[in-house]
Amino acid sequence: MDHLQSMRVFVKVADLGSFARAASAMDISNAVATRHVADLEGRLGTRLLNRTTRSLSLTESGQVYLERARQILDELEDVEQMVVARNHEPVGTLRIVAPVVFGLHNLAPVLKSYTETFPKVVPDLTLVDRQVDLVEEGFDVGIVTTRQMRSASIVTRRLTTGCMTVCATPGYLEKHGVPTHPEQLMEHPSLSLPPEYWGDDRVFTGPEGEVRVRSTNLIVANNTEMLRQFALLGMGIAILPSYLIGGDTSRGDLVRLLGDYRLPQIEINVAYPSRRHLPAKVRTFIDHLVEHFSQSTDALMSEQWAAPGATAPGTVDVEAPAEQRPGTGGPTLSPRLPKSARTRVSVPSPL
Repeated sequence: MDHLQSMRVFVKVADLGSFARAASAMDISNAVATRHVADLEGRLGTRLLNRTTRSLSLTESGQVYLERARQILDELEDVEQMVVARNHEPVGTLRIVAPVVFGLHNLAPVLKSYTETFPKVVPDLTLVDRQVDLVEEGFDVGIVTTRQMRSASIVTRRLTTGCMTVCATPGYLEKHGVPTHPEQLMEHPSLSLPPEYWGDDRVFTGPEGEVRVRSTNLIVANNTEMLRQFALLGMGIAILPSYLIGGDTSRGDLVRLLGDYRLPQIEINVAYPSRRHLPAKVRTFIDHLVEHFSQSTDALMSEQWAAPGATAPGTVDVEAPAEQRPGTGGPTLSPRLPKSARTRVSVPSPL
């Protein structure tokens, strides 16, 4: 039988001095109450109650057991009440994981407003640029792209979508030419995340439909902020999140390219291990995130240049000379690196 339930029945019988009254108070039959106490005595190998036809009394062992059993049941009730309270009141450490650059550019104001509302919650934020297993790594909440999610069983809610932008410095474009078609990107050094992040091909959608581009001239880093720095130094053409380069394009340090083409948007999700029995700290943080990004006017959510033909601020809109267009047989736009040349830079993810 249930050991804890047997303990509860014994305490109730001792308190009320009767199996019948204890059974009535606990909404069980007299026979069930009797079996619980008998099972407990059998487990302990000693008699806890002296029974007569008229009365019950505790044995010496019963007195010792009653005192400790009462303490155990009181402590158990305290623990259960504490856990229930935590499910109703946000409290404790909240372990969050998010992409490095997204976290740096977007999460500080979210966490500030959340902790002001729920001061008993202590955020523990980890920023990484890799796939994450929320369950194995012990995170309460993850802010992830689809490619970063490893746990098949996790639940996700979409927070927002972000646009990817092709860009380069004016100096680089003046020296090497302005690509006006995605295929021309293959003639330039590509500043790129590793292929495991996005795959080997970049798929553009434009006036003629889908255009698939695979660049072999890669300068690879596992951090988009590092790729932004490469782009600002004129090392090649980068594809970066629009929210990351908004200030650069406004100042004219970087120029948006290929305004007639769009890349698939990045979907940013909040992920958590289960819908059932969510602690209050997790439930309220998820709701806070969703509310924040639903009202955000950040460039991350801007889609004004997402549709083909829409020209974004800072976009170069030029007609390339015929000798620079794909398929014309003219010279390439820039000297090519050796076939399949790659330079890889790894940045410790938390930076």
